[in-house]
Amino acid sequence: SAAGSAPVPASLPRAAAGMLPVVAGLLLAVAAGGRGAAGGQESPPGSRFVCTSLPLDAAAAGCPLPPVPMQGGSLSPEEELKATVLQLRETVLQQKETIGSQREAIRELTGKLSRCEVTDGKGTWRKEKGKDTMGDLPRDPAQVIDQLSRTMQTLKDRLESLEHQLRANVSYAALPSDLREMLQRRLGDLERQLLSKVAELEDEKSLLHNETSAHRQKTETALNALLERVSELEKGNSAFKSPDEFKVSLPLRTNYLYGKIKKTLPELYAFTVCLWLRSSASPGIGTPFSYAVPGQANEIVLIEWGNNPIELLINDKVAQLPLFISDGKWHHICITWTTRDGMWEAFQDGEKLGTGENLAPWHPIKPGGVLILGQEQDTVGGRFDATQAFVGEMSQFNIWDRVLKAEDIMNIANCSTNMPGNIIPWVDNNVDVFGGATKWPVETCEERLLDL
Repeated sequence: SAAGSAPVPASLPRAAAGMLPVVAGLLLAVAAGGRGAAGGQESPPGSRFVCTSLPLDAAAAGCPLPPVPMQGGSLSPEEELKATVLQLRETVLQQKETIGSQREAIRELTGKLSRCEVTDGKGTWRKEKGKDTMGDLPRDPAQVIDQLSRTMQTLKDRLESLEHQLRANVSYAALPSDLREMLQRRLGDLERQLLSKVAELEDEKSLLHNETSAHRQKTETALNALLERVSELEKGNSAFKSPDEFKVSLPLRTNYLYGKIKKTLPELYAFTVCLWLRSSASPGIGTPFSYAVPGQANEIVLIEWGNNPIELLINDKVAQLPLFISDGKWHHICITWTTRDGMWEAFQDGEKLGTGENLAPWHPIKPGGVLILGQEQDTVGGRFDATQAFVGEMSQFNIWDRVLKAEDIMNIANCSTNMPGNIIPWVDNNVDVFGGATKWPVETCEERLLDL
């Protein structure tokens, strides 16, 4: 071709149906026009060139191809190049739109799948990443059952619709029978699991109903007891029930089980000591209580040791008391004493059984000592002897600083009067227990009377 000829366009890739791959690269072979190209001479300035594309294998081999003659057509080379570029751009945009719509569809399906409950093939429930739909079901079992039934019916309708569509749009050969069986099998598994969940909810409802009934019955029982108590009080029932109704239990004959009264005694010129006790030891009940002061371990002691009778010791002086309480039953015991002539009285279950005099006359009870329940003290607050320990239970240990009348003692014993001691009252926060001794709720006063 001559130097002044028009440029010849290279062969260009075009978009085909199905979006053919873009050519990896274009290699341009440059050839001089006219005799310069044929004779290998250098082309003069202003010469035109013919450009053509080379296949990749030729480019890799480094061998340039001869120029291709310009193809004929109704379009000029520039217009044909522009049309090709526009077609490629339109194809790229269509592909982007297709990818975007597919991405939205995938996102929507993923969101739907994340909200599904699936089975692991072993009949147990597991949750995919997403919302636990079973946990969001209403707690009312009737609503849960109704909602599950509607869900089952919806799934069945959808399955039937899919089967109708498949039969209408796809040939029988295109729909394998195992697919239909698989769908039915999975629906059956889902139905069984839903029924199991319904049964579990019904059991939970029944259990809740039983617990509610039991709680209601317990509450009604407590209310009835309170109403009965209020009725008794309104009728003026004078039966005594202490606000601190408890007992001290000393189950073993040892030298380390005992109770201790926190308060001490003032100087006394008379006293009355009353208590309920039940002994389970034989022979001898041991020492129900002892009061020791510095210089005198036997300031006040009540003791039954071995086969000896019950003795009252005051300032180490002894009086034998006609009491008999080692039969394992509850008994009410009261002992009175005064410095005037050392007179004493012994009451059992409200009845005076003995009296005497000349027991440490004109000796005042010394203050500031230690009062122990269940042990005899050889020193103040210690040196207990297991053979002298009390074994059993005691309650309502009270001390007054005067001699109570026989009528008052009878009223206390028959549960018609509440008279806590004005020196030592029987209250919980005034009694400590040690070594395994325990505090327990005590029988009512009337129940102790029935034990006599």
